[in-house]
Amino acid sequence: MKTKHSFLIVLALVCLSSCAPKVYYQVYKATPVEQLVVEEDALVYEDENCEVVYNLWAEGGNIGFSFFNKTDQNIYLDKAASFFILNGIAYDYYKDRTFTTSSAFGSTTSRGRSASASVTGFNFFDLLQTNRVQAGKRVDLMNSSGSSVSYNEQKVVCIPPHTQKYIYEYKITDALYRDCNLFRYPKKNQVRTQRFYINDSPLVFSNRLAYTVGISDELIEFENEFYVSEISNYPRREITVEEYTEFCGEKSEIKTTLFKDASADKFYITYTKEFGKMKH
Repeated sequence: MKTKHSFLIVLALVCLSSCAPKVYYQVYKATPVEQLVVEEDALVYEDENCEVVYNLWAEGGNIGFSFFNKTDQNIYLDKAASFFILNGIAYDYYKDRTFTTSSAFGSTTSRGRSASASVTGFNFFDLLQTNRVQAGKRVDLMNSSGSSVSYNEQKVVCIPPHTQKYIYEYKITDALYRDCNLFRYPKKNQVRTQRFYINDSPLVFSNRLAYTVGISDELIEFENEFYVSEISNYPRREITVEEYTEFCGEKSEIKTTLFKDASADKFYITYTKEFGKMKH
């Protein structure tokens, strides 16, 4: 009986795993056009006043950046003159938005009253007995209050001397790239890499940024441009690994999913297998 029960559990797990959607990853490699240094965990642009650091590795691609002020004066990043550009289309970093944050809290109080009376009568054993009966009425009252703060988006971001600020607004893409040379749902031996030059790349993107140093009318502008040079599709097992994490000599109780080949000049899109027979 125990053997049969174990067999049913295994069978149920197999059915669940077979019904779960198969996960795949499309991985993009981006190549800087110029003036950026490729490090293990960062893509770095630097001039005499600032250092701008990227790490693209994220779902859809993270084109956000940290802006470090190398000078002894405030640097003013002009968001109204700064843009994310994708395939020739410019997207504003400054949108003149109003943001609101709010908080709320509450408490409960009880109010009530009671009354009592004596009741005399014969009990189950035919003995005379007097009992005191008490009745009560209780009301729970809920008090709540809150507050909210609204603030306008900054048109100009001030970065104090020898500090940095992080600017994030856009993903690079959410659209899956399809090509006759790439299997959409590849097996291990079907993984291919499609390579591109800047003139035939499906994605060319950049940050065009503008800033001033101190109180100045001299606007300094530069552009950090990239193009997608490689695209590959992978089944989940070929690009991820399950490992126990460790901190201060102690291992975690459960495994964490980690990417095998994450780097600052790559990003990915996650997708699942759809019904149908299309291979590409």
